[in-house]
Amino acid sequence: MRTLLALAAVLLATATSQAQQSSNLVVTPDPDVERLLDLFAEVSEAEEEVEGWRVQILATTDRQQLEQTEAEFKSTYPSVPIDWVHNSPYYKLRAGAFFTRPEADGLRQRLSREFEGVYLVKDEVTEAELLKMY
Repeated sequence: MRTLLALAAVLLATATSQAQQSSNLVVTPDPDVERLLDLFAEVSEAEEEVEGWRVQILATTDRQQLEQTEAEFKSTYPSVPIDWVHNSPYYKLRAGAFFTRPEADGLRQRLSREFEGVYLVKDEVTEAELLKMY
């Protein structure tokens, strides 16, 4: 995607420099480039982040423990998105992506039977992540 965007930028820069050399030059965008730019704008809009909730299932300084817990979680809950953040010195493993606290609390209650110290955290979530949860 970045390669295509870079290519579009180079083409635009080349056309602009040629237009400056000849004031009679008219640039007509290629339909494929226009579709590519439209697709890029659509994807960029889909990645917009909103304030939401996640369930934190682990906070540790041990990266191996993080990776082991993440693998176990993925095998047990393959449809629930999971990710981790590193706020030195802690690795924090977080699951789900919810718009409201009550929605996240349902997953918290279910996970608290299997994991110790599970709690809710506010976080930025993408709209695409929210859609995966429903």
